[in-house]
Amino acid sequence: MSHPVSYDATTENFDALVLAPKDELVVVDFWGPGCPNCDIYAAAEPSLLSELEGTRMRVVKVNAYEHEELARRFGLFGIPTFLLFRDGKLLGKMSQYYGREYWLGVIRDHLPRA
Repeated sequence: MSHPVSYDATTENFDALVLAPKDELVVVDFWGPGCPNCDIYAAAEPSLLSELEGTRMRVVKVNAYEHEELARRFGLFGIPTFLLFRDGKLLGKMSQYYGREYWLGVIRDHLPRA
């Protein structure tokens, strides 16, 4: 199996990348340049995704400064913020990166069951 794939989203492709996929967890990472916690997550992301090898998920990254309309659409107040979607429905939100075990636990709780 392969690692989960990471995509860069824009206002134009957001719905196709996030809302259209079926039977797959979509983790949307709202981030911004110069955000220390965003940088911590970005450095940890390859290792985190390797832990999730073989799962039905994707990570979609959104620069919240360049795509403010998406941040407003989902009522974001800070970054990083992670939104979790499956089958076009918002399942949950993590409003910070609280470290590896917490992040992995929340993600695993929302993955589609085999």
